[in-house]
Amino acid sequence: MKVAILGAGAFGTALGGVLAENGLDISYYDSLLLKNRLSDVLAGAFYIVVCVPSEVLSHLLPRLPKETPLIVATKGIMADKVFEGFKDWMVVSGPGFADDIKNGRSTLLTATDTRIIELFETEYLKFDYTEDRLGVLLCGALKNIYAIEAGYLKLKRDTEGWSDYIRRATIELKEILRTNGAKADTVDLSCGVGDLELTCGLPSRNYEYGLRLSDNAEYLPEKTVEGLSAIKSIRQGSIVIPDDAEIMNRILNDRISITA
Repeated sequence: MKVAILGAGAFGTALGGVLAENGLDISYYDSLLLKNRLSDVLAGAFYIVVCVPSEVLSHLLPRLPKETPLIVATKGIMADKVFEGFKDWMVVSGPGFADDIKNGRSTLLTATDTRIIELFETEYLKFDYTEDRLGVLLCGALKNIYAIEAGYLKLKRDTEGWSDYIRRATIELKEILRTNGAKADTVDLSCGVGDLELTCGLPSRNYEYGLRLSDNAEYLPEKTVEGLSAIKSIRQGSIVIPDDAEIMNRILNDRISITA
């Protein structure tokens, strides 16, 4: 069975390695790294896995066949309406660094379809499950924003201040998901609190950006910071943030005034 993977970066190749290990035929497409034509990569594929950055995804989706099942591994997407027209799409997300997966370290991700589990599960890669696709998408985007604030506050992992921040952010995440029509208990899965805990500390790029921003309010990152894209999307009205979401509203109204 052939699987097309769009995005040959660290995470895309990590997932591709798992699929190859499980006996599947993998074909990669990446406009920045590879010379393969998209049409050739897609030809004959039973599944399409998208691992491109969120800002690239909107340009890529119109070029994809709407009938082939789509597995969304891209984080930073703020709404499920971008997949309108696709007959069959599912999401995989969670606290998994590419190096951990490539090196066979125990990793737990969240799947929104049992076919993801059938395709990807190994002795070291396991899954929890929900059908809440929107909730998984929102967790994958919003945790990056909370990671920026954790860096700004210079919170140290596993300290009392860090643990209290994670607790308060988790409560807010649940209310944000509920307000926007997703399931609050999705936050309890690995895609929620598990990914939040992983991202709110180094080597997270969002956390590092927050650290630098705390010392220089005009700091501009050299590499993509997914949390900034999520902030921009929220300011454009992609989702509703409740008034009592104090941490999120502080970030949106006070922290990020120049760069997003």
